[in-house]
Amino acid sequence: MVKQGVVNFWRNGWVSLATVLIMVITLFVVGTLFFSNLLLTSALQSLEKKVDISVYFTNEAQEEEIASLQIALKRLAEVDSIEYISRDDALAQFRQRHSANALITQSLDELGENPLGATINVKAKDPKQYASISRFLESGSFGSIIDKINYRQNQVVIDRLTSLIAASRALGLGITVVLAFIAILVTFNTIRLAIYTSKDEISIMRLVGASNSYIRGPFLVEGMIHGLLATIVTMIIFWPLAVWLGPKASRFFGGPNLFNYYLTNFVAIFLMLLVVGVVLGVISSLIATRRYLREQN
Repeated sequence: MVKQGVVNFWRNGWVSLATVLIMVITLFVVGTLFFSNLLLTSALQSLEKKVDISVYFTNEAQEEEIASLQIALKRLAEVDSIEYISRDDALAQFRQRHSANALITQSLDELGENPLGATINVKAKDPKQYASISRFLESGSFGSIIDKINYRQNQVVIDRLTSLIAASRALGLGITVVLAFIAILVTFNTIRLAIYTSKDEISIMRLVGASNSYIRGPFLVEGMIHGLLATIVTMIIFWPLAVWLGPKASRFFGGPNLFNYYLTNFVAIFLMLLVVGVVLGVISSLIATRRYLREQN
């Protein structure tokens, strides 16, 4: 069966080549979707790690009141860490950031007092928990000392990025499904052609009592060959692309270097694409042979 499958593949040379190329395009889209999902997810995780809730206090807030709020926050199960920035520290950081601006420095000196309030930066254990922390701060008994909470502004950024990633995944999945259908259709026609050219041999096998599974075997092997060759070609195409895009994508998205990830997970990526390619080839072969054998009956 394996030998006959290889013979069928070479016998339909150009059609087999077209089938492999269509499968390569499909597997390339699958691989691209995998890598883009990796980059977009790492970008979202990187952004989520940088996001926190900043609680700005009024200038009249007393240290004891701020300390009481910190104790209340630490008791929340959602809170991971708290960073307290006093009024003096806030002023020092502000001066350092604008040290090159003589006008701002001079204005602060002329003011003669610290115009900045203390701040608490709160990090949650899970980004989804910021909403409940924000509600606690807004509904608590500390409203008189809190000037502003910046959760809402940060949440807009997170929600928009999450929506963008979800839309990108849906688009990539849709393109993959369309190309997979095209690949199955082309492979189906290739197998049908192989069956037509081998119809005399199939008739003889049926006369001598060959089972349908034995007749179907070579064509399943041919479908597997299509998937295997398409996987190898796709992995070869990804190599220079990963080398070129690796550092650029890492700098832009802040995630792992694509080329290093490609090398580290080479076997896993190859097996993933191989399974997809072989499944496409086998499904196409099964549909084609089943239809032919049913017509013969």
